[in-house]
Order: sequence, then C-alpha cells, then structure tokens
Amino acid sequence: MNFVRVKICCIASEEEAMLAIKYGATALGLVSAMPSGPGVIDEDLIAEIVSKVPPPVATFLLTSKHTASEIITQQLRTRVNTIQLVDFVPYEELKKLRTRLPGIKLVQVLHILNEQSIKEAVTVQQYVDALLLDSGNPNLAVKELGGTGRTHNWEISRKIIEGVDVPVFLAGGLSSQNVLVAIEKVQPYGVDICSGVRTNGLLDEEKLKLLFQKVNGFNFKLI
Repeated sequence: MNFVRVKICCIASEEEAMLAIKYGATALGLVSAMPSGPGVIDEDLIAEIVSKVPPPVATFLLTSKHTASEIITQQLRTRVNTIQLVDFVPYEELKKLRTRLPGIKLVQVLHILNEQSIKEAVTVQQYVDALLLDSGNPNLAVKELGGTGRTHNWEISRKIIEGVDVPVFLAGGLSSQNVLVAIEKVQPYGVDICSGVRTNGLLDEEKLKLLFQKVNGFNFKLI
C-alpha cells in the first residue's frame, strides 16, 4: 500500500484551513450549495480561503451542479484546483469539463448503496481523475450528498478499488477511532473526514491531532 493522504472536508474559514494544513492535510474540501448536509459556505468565502492555501495542497470544491456550464462558473469564481462532483453528472458533461477546464482535476463521488456502485465506478473512471466513495443517498426526496457521519459497506469499497485504475478516496463516518481499520480493510489512496474531526460543527484541534497521529503512524510503518 502507498502513502495514505488525508483530505479534511467542510472547511469553513481560513483559520480552519491553516489548522488542517498544520497537521498534514494534503487536500481541503470546501462545500458549495447543497440540498442537505453540513459545511455549506458562500462561494465568495470559498474563493477567499482558496487564495490563502499554499501549494501543493489541493482545494476541492464540492458541487451538486449537473451541467458543465454551471460547474465551470463555480470554478472560475472560486479558483479551486479540484472539482468534487457529489451527484451524478452526465458523461457528456464530464467530457465538456475535461475540455474546458484543462489542469483542473475532477473527482466523482459514488454513494455506496449496493454492488451496483462497482459497475458505476468502472464506467465513470475514464472521465475523471479520481473517485471518492461516500455514504450519502441521492435517491431520497431530499438528497443526501455527503456529510452523513455514517460508514458504508467497506467490502464494496474494496472491490471498487481493486477494479479501477484511478485513485480512490474513502469517506463516510471516519474518525481517529476507526480510520486505521478502514485503511487496512479498504486500502484507499486517501481518506476524507468531516464530522469525525469536529465538535459542535467546528474543527476540533485535539480530534484533528489524534487523527493525524494514527494515519502518520500507519504511513511511517510503510516507509
């Protein structure tokens, strides 16, 4: 297994961004308008935070938009270097994004409900740079597109990783208490954490520190 990256999601301020980077986050998640879930902030604030993030830290814009034109408008406004598509985006729209946003990485979220997700992963991988496996439910009347704090069936996630050729992030209910079990069971490229490092919605430095101690200890054993 290679070095495991850590993405801290639901970043809500420059202070939270710097705190996450201080402990070793390689990517930050910034949540734009969603039908439900935590962490939503205004796109002007996202742009302000992104302007302060040093390279090579990746800035992920979480978007629930479905068309290339809408997503491109968001990227131009916020200047993120990575787009995290939290809902299904038609493949023709993904092709347009590839053409019109050269240099911007595309990460497709798959919400793991059943083994159908394996087929979806194999199909969509050709259009994106990475996948992120989460525990939402886009089939509900009010869609859950992330930030649920729930784990999902990691056996399915492991099968997806074994069946695709792009990097895969694991999300959904991760914290310092279960992150090592998740890494060893699923063997993801990276892990994505939101609620597991927060207290009352705010980034908790002690929880963050403990999480990175666990992951860094694991990575040290790989050296």
